[in-house]
Amino acid sequence: MALTRREFIQRTVMVAAGSLLGPSWMRHPLIQEALADTLGDRYFVVVFLDGGNDGLNTVVPIANGSTGTLRTAYQAGRRTGTGGLQLAAADLAATAIGTDAHTGTPLALHPGYSGIKQLYDLGKVAVIQGCGYSSYNLSHDTSRKRWQTGVSSGNTGWVGRYLAANFAATDVPAVNIRTSVAGEFVQSTTSVLAVQRLGSFGFPYDSYSTTDKTAKRAAFLSLCSQAAANPQPTLSYTGNTGNATVLSSESYPPLSRQYQNERAAFNSQYTSNGFGGDLREVAKIIYGVSKGTAGVKARYFELRNGGYDTHSDQGTNGANDQQNQLHQEVGNALEVFYNDCADMGVADKLCIVLWSEFSRRIQQNDNGTDHGSQGPMFVIGGAVNGGVYGNHPNINSAALSSDGNTPYSQTAGDPYRSTDFRDVYGTLLKHWLNMPQATILSSVLQLEGGDPNHYWTVPNFDLGFV
Repeated sequence: MALTRREFIQRTVMVAAGSLLGPSWMRHPLIQEALADTLGDRYFVVVFLDGGNDGLNTVVPIANGSTGTLRTAYQAGRRTGTGGLQLAAADLAATAIGTDAHTGTPLALHPGYSGIKQLYDLGKVAVIQGCGYSSYNLSHDTSRKRWQTGVSSGNTGWVGRYLAANFAATDVPAVNIRTSVAGEFVQSTTSVLAVQRLGSFGFPYDSYSTTDKTAKRAAFLSLCSQAAANPQPTLSYTGNTGNATVLSSESYPPLSRQYQNERAAFNSQYTSNGFGGDLREVAKIIYGVSKGTAGVKARYFELRNGGYDTHSDQGTNGANDQQNQLHQEVGNALEVFYNDCADMGVADKLCIVLWSEFSRRIQQNDNGTDHGSQGPMFVIGGAVNGGVYGNHPNINSAALSSDGNTPYSQTAGDPYRSTDFRDVYGTLLKHWLNMPQATILSSVLQLEGGDPNHYWTVPNFDLGFV
């Protein structure tokens, strides 16, 4: 059965990634040539902790430091007993990670992050404290968009703009393990696949009949070719991405069976569903790329884990406590994933970044935490320079804002100076994704104006963790 032009456009829009047309200059051949030195033989994974992870119960002061009273402030804000969220120093001994450089405060990870602690001890985890942005917003949607876009206003993602500068519509450089393209990856220059499970992934031909699938495929590809040859940019983009989507829907599903058969020992270590199952889908693709599987080129990935909006029943480190379960789910899965990649021989080619749209307040409510400002990010990989970076947020009561949140500061020499999340992005773009700093600032991230003590006016893309 032949497809009409209207059906062609509807289906291609459904399967092609992107939302807004990127700047036309980024697609100029000379610009593409100048940015040709891209990821190379590497992999980049973005992990979103959706809901506002309680960073103050993720990277925790064990005791006061030589010049700071962070543990005292932590204990004043987090209660013990029924409904209390305070992690005892004794509970943190096994997950100690080092000290806060400027206050000398000994720090530890939440006990649920024992899997990440194992990788930290191998020198493969950078813990980056106090990450946030100026004039922070505590709306999930607004703050999430700031982190995903990397700019104060705009609709394309920071990874998406990088992809748009380095790939064409015929490429499929990225896969998101979800039902739609993640905000970080949104653009309309190249293709991004949104896949939940490779084994059930396929092109959405109609269900009227399966006997004419070959004819439908030929008709669709013919329409794609005609559209791709059209000088009108939107039609050309639609045709190229439509063609790429059809071919990907045929080359990616076999990776699932291949991985299950050839990597059975690791296949069984992931949880079947949830975050662990999602990470296993990324592992399948990385294995396919490493084996040179035809038609499989993706090296950029995104996945999320939800449940971090812990206004109540957050708990501490009990087996059934919400925060503990979330940290165990992510930490254990990442340990399996890293070891899986190490066994494939690609751990040194792997870089993972974890972020959440905001943290939580130091002062707990009845038995949970309300929306906060700065929190930690994590960067994990075989080539990562492990350790503690940045400054712990100033949680002393006298320093808190009127809404009980930690202040954002860019004041040089401030022992509680914030790490702007865009400096983390810039460091990844410059040192892992091989984008020149001048290009980062002209096409991906935007500096702010205003008081340099309170706004991101001076970039630091050399944080040192990669």
